[in-house]
Amino acid sequence: MRQYCRVGKMGFPKVVDEGRVMRGQAIYKSGSQIKRLDAETYRVNSQSGHGLYTIANGGKYGWRCSCPDHIYREVKCKHIWAVEFSLKLRAHVRENVVLQPVSVNTCLYCQSPQLIKSGLRHNKSGDIQKFRCLTCGRYFTVNIGFECMKHNPQGITTAMQLYFSGESLRNTARSLRLMGVQVSYQTVWNWIQKYTGLMEKYLDKITPNVSDTWRADELYVKIKGNMKYVFAMMDDETRFWIAQEVADTKDTHDARHLFEMARERAGKKPGVLITDGLRSYHDAWLKEYRTNKQVDNTVHIRQITLAGHHNNNKMERLNGEIRDREKVMRSLKKPDTPILTGMQIFHNYVRPNEGLQGHTPSEMAGIEVQGENRWMTLIQNSANHQTKVDTRRKLTRT
Repeated sequence: MRQYCRVGKMGFPKVVDEGRVMRGQAIYKSGSQIKRLDAETYRVNSQSGHGLYTIANGGKYGWRCSCPDHIYREVKCKHIWAVEFSLKLRAHVRENVVLQPVSVNTCLYCQSPQLIKSGLRHNKSGDIQKFRCLTCGRYFTVNIGFECMKHNPQGITTAMQLYFSGESLRNTARSLRLMGVQVSYQTVWNWIQKYTGLMEKYLDKITPNVSDTWRADELYVKIKGNMKYVFAMMDDETRFWIAQEVADTKDTHDARHLFEMARERAGKKPGVLITDGLRSYHDAWLKEYRTNKQVDNTVHIRQITLAGHHNNNKMERLNGEIRDREKVMRSLKKPDTPILTGMQIFHNYVRPNEGLQGHTPSEMAGIEVQGENRWMTLIQNSANHQTKVDTRRKLTRT
């Protein structure tokens, strides 16, 4: 499939061939074929290994390549695509965001850093560390993210892990009883609702460092016995689940909202968008991602196959995760269910991905969650952030 952009030296339409885009992406991913000579000049090895091509910035005419494909056909060749992918990567490189387990550093009463541990407080939910301030002499306990909870943080985070790993609510409650945590399945559901919403507010403010190739697909699910569709957007390289939404229909659904959410979440739009032939994706691409500037235009690849470069297998794997969760539940209960949001958090930040050599998508996207219990780290940081937001609001009102 080919697309046309109104850009060119003579003002004529230029052909954007998806094959050249994918070959350019393969050159860029190899990591060894592109050599930067200066800010305006690059040298790219030919894929056959028998030649070198020079890519130079031609100013208002864009990038110029010395390969025959660009010279004689006057098209944007695979070597120019490779250089542009490399430039976009350099522009978005930044330091990793590290989420660490939250520790107590200052006194709750006088804000003094002179603290010592002073025994444990024993209650029905478990032991909680006590602190004593050497400045004011007062004692206090801190249970960040789990204040006023009857059960201990380990039990709550274990429930989250069991449920999003595939267990039902009742099986999760039964497993917790083996650990001495006596809860009902309704309590487990209350935990999921509370902490999924808390983490979502915090994590949505952290921008992942995703690549310039995104994939979108839809999956039918049952909600209260009615057929619905989950539309999802995922990054190709990091497999970071960027955005999602539930729709009543497939063919007539307006996917612009999904594309808009993905762009806001990632802080940019993709260079390449891979979808199936659904008309909704093409319409949304025309209105949200396509521009008349070739250097800022998103290429839409719609002709996907079961094998080769033009496949959507990575997206189908994500659909399989949703399908496995739905089978245990038998169906979702409402369109705005927190379960899909919880699955998105579990996929991005908690679950190691075999396709990423055991890393999570968030780690590949520059967001590292430290600690043995990642659920604990996420909840603590989310609660700590919410406390700071509430404190600023109170100060503003006064």
